[in-house]
Amino acid sequence: MTTLHIEHVSAPLRKEFSISRGAKSSAETVRVTLEADGYKGRGECVPYNRYDETVGSVTEKVESMRSLLEKGLDRTALQEELPAGAARCAIDCAMWDLEAKRSGAPVWQLAGLPEPAAMPTAATIVLASPEDMALEARDTAGSILKLKLGGQDDMARVEAVHEARPDAKLILDANEGIDGGTFPDIVRRAAQLGVVLIEQPFPAGDDAFLMRRPPEVAICADESMHVREDVQELVRLYDVVNIKLDKTGGLTEALAAAREAKAAGLGIMIGCMVAGSLSMAPAVLLGALADVVDLDGPLWLSEDIADGLTYKNGLVHPPSTALWG
Repeated sequence: MTTLHIEHVSAPLRKEFSISRGAKSSAETVRVTLEADGYKGRGECVPYNRYDETVGSVTEKVESMRSLLEKGLDRTALQEELPAGAARCAIDCAMWDLEAKRSGAPVWQLAGLPEPAAMPTAATIVLASPEDMALEARDTAGSILKLKLGGQDDMARVEAVHEARPDAKLILDANEGIDGGTFPDIVRRAAQLGVVLIEQPFPAGDDAFLMRRPPEVAICADESMHVREDVQELVRLYDVVNIKLDKTGGLTEALAAAREAKAAGLGIMIGCMVAGSLSMAPAVLLGALADVVDLDGPLWLSEDIADGLTYKNGLVHPPSTALWG
């Protein structure tokens, strides 16, 4: 028999995380533990207001699975019982972890992934004045910087960061906030400033403008990308898709989405919400299939979970089995 435990975790951030839609000072997650035969598997998710998720609503969805989980619900059946989203993500990742603990085989082997190794991760520079973003960029390790944008001074922000870190590759994250009329000029100027990728310039569902997107910089779907069924529509509009486990509903669907994207010729970014290492660990394994990884969430926490991921010189290292998988 499988026992389900649900926990709300509130982790203070070391500084405010600001984007165009608002700011947060803590990471609010729902942690799931599945226990069977003396083994424990853990998974964690981030309820995302953008998709009308709250800690309460996600907890209720997880709780609704208790009876089925106790009766032996497996990972395949879970995909049918719960829609894609945070609740399914936490349960799915806990199932993978439990299977690894019971079988003695690591998740990367069970999932048919390459053996994980340390990989470069983007580091986020949150929305602030051009001067403050430049200062933050100077103090941030790594070769890839992700800039949050959201206003009239956006190109001044990019220019300031590029001047501060001319060695860095830049990713611009607009969070659906760029004006379509200025977009071509922004892309052309961005290409001159070390920008290699622009995430979600326009609102999801209002991105048909990208059928005529400028070629100088690759464009990545984030809010528009959820599950594998989205890929065929997005391949006409985007060059890259950002796969986040909290949106796909866990590692199972994220794997399928990544393989679908590769088959369609799309680049793959593995991204994250702001959360600790338990949330990040499954995505780190999936990073083996990615062209770019953005998994710096734990670096924003004042204190991470025990046995958390190791970050050094802009690299994120694979999780230990004590953490996950």
